[in-house]
Amino acid sequence: MTAGPLRRFVTGRTLVLGAVLALAVPGTAHANTVGVTVKTPGATSGPASANSEISTHGDCSNGLVSGGGLNQAIGTGASVNGNHVNGTSPSSNGTAEYTGSTGVVGTDVTHWLGIGGSGGQVNASFSTTPYAMCLTSNLINHTQVVMNKANTPTTGATAGLVTATCPANTRLLGGGARTTPGNTGSLKTIASFPTFNDSAHAFGAKAAADGETNPDSWSAAGWDSGANSGDYTYAYAICTGSGISVSGATVKVRYTEVSGPTTGSTGQTATVGCGQGDGNLVSGGAAISGGSVTTTGFTGPGSGGDHLNGSFPSTSGGGAVGDGTTTAAYWTASAHTGGQSSPGTHTDAWALCANDGV
Repeated sequence: MTAGPLRRFVTGRTLVLGAVLALAVPGTAHANTVGVTVKTPGATSGPASANSEISTHGDCSNGLVSGGGLNQAIGTGASVNGNHVNGTSPSSNGTAEYTGSTGVVGTDVTHWLGIGGSGGQVNASFSTTPYAMCLTSNLINHTQVVMNKANTPTTGATAGLVTATCPANTRLLGGGARTTPGNTGSLKTIASFPTFNDSAHAFGAKAAADGETNPDSWSAAGWDSGANSGDYTYAYAICTGSGISVSGATVKVRYTEVSGPTTGSTGQTATVGCGQGDGNLVSGGAAISGGSVTTTGFTGPGSGGDHLNGSFPSTSGGGAVGDGTTTAAYWTASAHTGGQSSPGTHTDAWALCANDGV
């Protein structure tokens, strides 16, 4: 006499479970299809002479660059302050960056440059290693590069800021920065970060903060201890291609700030990563700054000789990942002072994490 009621109970549970599964199935259609492979050729030695630069590149044999970075070796001794970042930027052919007309300057780019510069001192340990972030996605199958530039900085120890903004109805995936001329040893790139072209972010002067979503712009900052009228700074935004419906795609910003370096001839690193549910790491940014860059307009660090030595995909401990890595989830910024103390200086790192909604 109990068999009938028991049977009805079991059947009822099965129907309820089936309903839950039916509700869950549509969610599987929104799994993240973004994949990124890190490509790097390893280190290129140099610069070998004072007030010069070297250029090296990472290349995507599969996928398109969503961003990239570089890491530098500086050696030991008095000359460690001499190696610095002059640029980390997309390239049409692996040898030249975009420095001509502004606006959309390239599509479906597959090369990333790492450009290292020297000051007044060099040593045999100087090198630069570039990293290309090679994106594959069911949705994002085309990209475009937007470049903006300005004749800045022209005042010593004042940050020269430039912002490039993605076209409407696209998503920012990453970005880069460059300073020229490369034979001005005191000129360097000190910031490359995501932002928004709106009043809340001072139209690019305030960086995107931790947890913000879908930034639309990329800012770069040049820094020169002297006043040189010929200095130029370039900002590059890597955006999804035109005609792609990105309404379901989300790019989340992860950010961290670390105090220092503040003592002359020393370094500092900052590492930040994508969290659960953020999507996959597609790019990142770095800065050496006066701090509070997400709440106030960007300011330079405490000394004219301060510079970056790296902005690269990494492990949680800040170690650079190797060629062919497909699981990088962290981004590291490496900053260094010049020979002077640098009060109030901070190191900043950003990770961009993407879910394409497919």
